[in-house]
Amino acid sequence: MEKRLRVNGHGHLLPEPEVIPAFMKNKEVFWVDADRKYMRQQNWSRPITDPSFFLKEKLEWMEKNKIDHEVVLNLSQLYCNGYNQQLAKDVIRFQNDFNASVQADHPDKFTTGFVVQAAYVEDALVEIERCVYKHNMTLLCLPTHFVNASGKWTSTADPSVEPIFELANELGLAMEIHPYNGPDMIKLEDQFWRFHLIWMCAQTADHYHMFSLLGYPQKYPKLRTCYAHGNQYAQVNIGRRIQGFNGRPDLFQGATHPADSQAISNVYYDTLVHDVYSLDLLIKRQGVSQVVLGLDDPYPLGEMENVEDSYPGKVLDDAVRLEIITEKEKDSIWNDHIVNWLYGDRKELFYNRIKGKS
Repeated sequence: MEKRLRVNGHGHLLPEPEVIPAFMKNKEVFWVDADRKYMRQQNWSRPITDPSFFLKEKLEWMEKNKIDHEVVLNLSQLYCNGYNQQLAKDVIRFQNDFNASVQADHPDKFTTGFVVQAAYVEDALVEIERCVYKHNMTLLCLPTHFVNASGKWTSTADPSVEPIFELANELGLAMEIHPYNGPDMIKLEDQFWRFHLIWMCAQTADHYHMFSLLGYPQKYPKLRTCYAHGNQYAQVNIGRRIQGFNGRPDLFQGATHPADSQAISNVYYDTLVHDVYSLDLLIKRQGVSQVVLGLDDPYPLGEMENVEDSYPGKVLDDAVRLEIITEKEKDSIWNDHIVNWLYGDRKELFYNRIKGKS
């Protein structure tokens, strides 16, 4: 019997300091200290809390934790929200080429995503085609929100972004929705990590609210969307949204009923919800088939062994122990569901790539 692969559907990777172009540091866009202890932007820095932020150590970490393959998203710091068009184009080109090189050099170990900036739709369409046709990339990464042409924060689930969704649907891409930029959107003091612990979850729920009410899962059936962090708040909020839809129909003219996107086959959710009872609710709301393993490594909010009471796959092990899922379902969350999200009915492309077949 062939060994079942363990695939992590949500990981991140930093370029080595010397790989990052000089213009990105000169313009204070993003850089990494030479001693690899901090990543930085203008007026922002955060410690690099694990060696596996970098490629060599990432591979070692994966081997130690018996992770056969990892999906590497773009860096949230490089969504380029609010950047001018040329700067956004240059930064995105670097990010996507870096990720493409990781996938090309290690096709058996990594599937990497690419990012576009929704404020510049024509550039985004060109970049999607470049990444798909030149780099053989199949995962589009979008933030929950972006700064539109009027300078306003807007959900990427917005009619202005539809040309991006249309092309992604035509190409049969996977898409990851991930939150960031909370402090720029919500004018509160940055205390007790509130933007990561509270507002990121709210941003993701807000995107899902718009994405589902606009009927995008139905309108773009070949586009397979995954929400980061289990879209945790949205699972709790389904009843309230339905109540609002039914109670104030005047506010929802032309909208799709919230229940119509529940457990739909082309929307997925990762397991990074941090406690087994939240995972239980996610599974009850959306169905186990729509759940993919996501570790969000190597960030300390990920399932990392260097954080107390945490290790890669812990929430799934807890779910088996409490009989929320079976061992067979756990294996599928680690494998089949991720491949379904990434490739849909073209799963052989994934397995051929990681086996070195053309």
